[in-house]
Amino acid sequence: MITAAEYGETSWELQVHVDQKYGDESMRFKLRVKGDLHIGGLMLKLVEKIKAPQDWSDHALWWEQRKCWLLKTHWTLDKYGIQADAELRYTPQHKNLLLQLPNMKTIQMKASFSCVVFKAVAEICQSLNIRRSEELSLLKPPDDPKKKKKKDKNSDKEDIWDIDLLSGGPGGSGPMFSKTMTATYDPENGMPVSATSLWFGENPLAESQPSLPPAELAKIYQPLSLVDKAIIHAGWLNSSRSLMEQDIQEDDKLLLRFKYNVFFDLNPKYDAVRITQLYEQARWSILLEEIDCTEEEMLMFASLQYHICKLTLSNEPLDHSNEPEVDEVEAALSNLEVTLEGGNTDRILEDITDIPELAATLRLFRPRRLTLRPYKEYWFVFKDTTISYYKNKEASGGEPIEQFHLRGCEVVPDVNVTDKKFGIKLLLPVADGMNEVYIRCDNETQYAKWKAACILASKGKTMAYSSYKSEVKNIQSFLQMKSLAPPPGQAAPDLETMDMNAECFVSPRYAKKHKAKQLTARILEAHQNIAGLSLMDAKMRFIQAWQSLPEFGINYYIVRFKGSKKDEILGISYKGLIRLDMSSGLPVTTWRFANMKQWNVNWEIRQVTVDFDQNVTIAFCCVSCDCKVVHEVIGGYIFLSTRSKDQNETLDEELFHKLTGGQE
Repeated sequence: MITAAEYGETSWELQVHVDQKYGDESMRFKLRVKGDLHIGGLMLKLVEKIKAPQDWSDHALWWEQRKCWLLKTHWTLDKYGIQADAELRYTPQHKNLLLQLPNMKTIQMKASFSCVVFKAVAEICQSLNIRRSEELSLLKPPDDPKKKKKKDKNSDKEDIWDIDLLSGGPGGSGPMFSKTMTATYDPENGMPVSATSLWFGENPLAESQPSLPPAELAKIYQPLSLVDKAIIHAGWLNSSRSLMEQDIQEDDKLLLRFKYNVFFDLNPKYDAVRITQLYEQARWSILLEEIDCTEEEMLMFASLQYHICKLTLSNEPLDHSNEPEVDEVEAALSNLEVTLEGGNTDRILEDITDIPELAATLRLFRPRRLTLRPYKEYWFVFKDTTISYYKNKEASGGEPIEQFHLRGCEVVPDVNVTDKKFGIKLLLPVADGMNEVYIRCDNETQYAKWKAACILASKGKTMAYSSYKSEVKNIQSFLQMKSLAPPPGQAAPDLETMDMNAECFVSPRYAKKHKAKQLTARILEAHQNIAGLSLMDAKMRFIQAWQSLPEFGINYYIVRFKGSKKDEILGISYKGLIRLDMSSGLPVTTWRFANMKQWNVNWEIRQVTVDFDQNVTIAFCCVSCDCKVVHEVIGGYIFLSTRSKDQNETLDEELFHKLTGGQE
């Protein structure tokens, strides 16, 4: 038996602050402990000493100096390395967070401050009924120098959309949303057991927000350079660490955004909230010019917004009656048939012995310095994943003038439907950068066929793939939406029919260029082409059009490449990496993920190295952020490429952390 004197020699006093759950002042306690006491025992001692009748189940110990949670309750103080100088806090693991949703509405909700951000985002998305939480993450808002005054500190607390108000709780208006009714998923195919509308009722998160008045929009609009975008993208939180470990405090404001721009299995029947929030993120990126688009595209987006606004105000119900019901047994048999045949349906070749070809007279332009050569006509033949061109059709039996191998290239539209300009810009990868080639088609149909073939070829696929026809249709419908001419036989629109301010639907810079009356006329003309779309179809079209923009889904970072003496911009998209010139913003080189063999990080010198096919290796250090941010984005895209419809809804979190985690 140990005497009191002996116990005094081997024990010490440990100071613990206790945070109360309901905003009371924190309490301080001194406990006499020994190094072999486990964390669970310490918490038990503490609760016995507090003597307050309260549920302490959500509380855990936080070590201030080391900035870490003590969650392994079987570990002893010695194993954690806790000494008498340690400052511990007994604090709730779930705290309030101000969360700005993609629709720019801020809600206050409880989030886990103790589990890693990847898991915390999954919990948030489950509460909001957003499937595929792995596509989203939390972003720290950039510091706004205008908001340094103390009185502005409380401006975040204005207009808070409290999640409890939506549930019809205290102060709520009715049973619109229930946190307890979370979606249940079928373990076999990962689909929700019932449609969103059936169990979710009228969910405000699935409704589009009204447009801001032009004056309000002008206040939040600020032109962003590539460097500004790089500073914003440096704010993505580390998915492998908790919020508390990243200095996020209770009631801090974070932005919930779609980070990885590969939207898997978007299903209008189950994804009402996800599609609406995606549409809202796309809408705001257009209005605030976070992504570049042409004047013609701006009008197309404006007409879709106007259409969605009209349908939302008319309270069009969510109608899924037109969707064919798929029998579960038939679906299972179909999946089994595909599996037995080998591979997914989108990989099935129409006829493996007869790969389609394209041949036509097109115009070619290759930009060279100090030359103003116009487009020149040649006879083009598209076979497999290669374009060959000849002087004329008769010469096509011999050797081509030149061949373009499209695997790994970038395909950029160069289109103006109003001016009948249907061009395709190809950025072909070469060892020392990119070769630019412009091909001009004669009409919409020809353009759709050639562009679809180029897109497939850039992924290493031929026109024999079954997705070729749907790609052609998508391009044609996109061109139709861009057309500002009214459909044949339809009169010009009456300007009086538009009861909304046209300037709400375009960016402030664009609104200044045109008079309100002229803008209204052009939006109504563009609207005639999409007036028959349902609310959900219009949102889906908006998202698809956003995805087709050349700058879509690129995260920018300031880096310094090995051997270079100046900083440059590195863009990371779902396709791969892009090296951009900082002053001009033009791409210098692109590297596709499809050609990537491996990447690694030297954590001592904070350098990222990426190896590609054909012995191409790039190495760079990050200037605008920690290299972990870039490492996580690359690893995240590789992780998302492993998803398939065969998997159920549960994610392989361990694989995600293997691909994105650093030294942690």
